Amino acid sequence: MNTQRLAEELLRDEGLRLKPYRCTAGRLTIGVGRNLDDRGITESEAYLLLDNDIKDCWGRLAAALPWVLAAPEAVQEVLVNMCFNLGLAGLLGFRQALAHVQAGRFADAASEMLRSKWAGQVGARAERLAEKLRASSRV
Repeated sequence: MNTQRLAEELLRDEGLRLKPYRCTAGRLTIGVGRNLDDRGITESEAYLLLDNDIKDCWGRLAAALPWVLAAPEAVQEVLVNMCFNLGLAGLLGFRQALAHVQAGRFADAASEMLRSKWAGQVGARAERLAEKLRASSRV
């Protein structure tokens, strides 16, 4: 079987949709006819998406706040984690916390984060990320 030729035929017949949609049978579908309702995605596909999403968050974050390139690795991870959860616009709303991070005042940034509505929504996640920031102050 010529999988390249078959892939070209399937692309022609199914089309390529990069956002979920309902197919003519009413199934949630994405990509080249991937039926998410019945098939979903595999674990390896989920990890591939995660890897791509991390790279995307990092790229957008570094473009918006170039100073993060010089931040400690743990701090970069906290900011990408928040960007992943909130989106870049949501993260950029943490103006005071980001100003503290940029100035190297990680404990102050952690306190700012924990006073937010977001911290109440994500609970233990916010606590873990705040502690990661505080630990960066002690390094």
